[in-house]
Amino acid sequence: MSPAQAQTGLDRFCVRVGDARPRRRVDGTATTVAGLAADEALRPMPTAPFPAILSADAQISAQALVCFRGNSYSVGPGMAGTTVTVAHRLGTATLDIVSPGGVVLARHRRQPDSAGAVIRHDEHVTALEHAVLAAFTDRAPCRAKTRRPPSEAARAEAARITATAAGGGRGGGGAVQVGGEVVIDFARYVEAAADRQKPSTGTTDGTRR
Repeated sequence: MSPAQAQTGLDRFCVRVGDARPRRRVDGTATTVAGLAADEALRPMPTAPFPAILSADAQISAQALVCFRGNSYSVGPGMAGTTVTVAHRLGTATLDIVSPGGVVLARHRRQPDSAGAVIRHDEHVTALEHAVLAAFTDRAPCRAKTRRPPSEAARAEAARITATAAGGGRGGGGAVQVGGEVVIDFARYVEAAADRQKPSTGTTDGTRR
């Protein structure tokens, strides 16, 4: 038989045999599978999606933008580096950018994921332009390399390092301490390093060298 004929035969079997199987209700009265199915009160299908909220934390960039699922959405200037929450309720076309204190900073129409779109409100663009112009100055730029004399703390640290190097009996700057000995000559450094690589040997007092 064809699939349609097989389905028709299965439907007749379910009505004649499957639904007629005896069952009992909770109170003990006799009924059938079809009777139990008729007594089940199912709620109607909801007209809107379940009100779940998709949220993610994001950081506001220096350009007053928040990235969410491959797109960037604007907020007001002056909050760069702040971590906010981007929330989207399923079934809606918008998303909210919420501050750590729970204040909605901006609401945008959500774009398709990974579209690379940059969405800015006109008021955010205007406020950002005003902030940039307010920070503009015609003063001479700061010198990149300002020579400052060493502080008292730096001088004291330099004196301490010099005294430590001189305490090894060798003196001089640029000394290297190897095995508790201050070494100046490179040949002595190689010799001292070779001595440290030799296997340790026992001593008369039971210790190892």
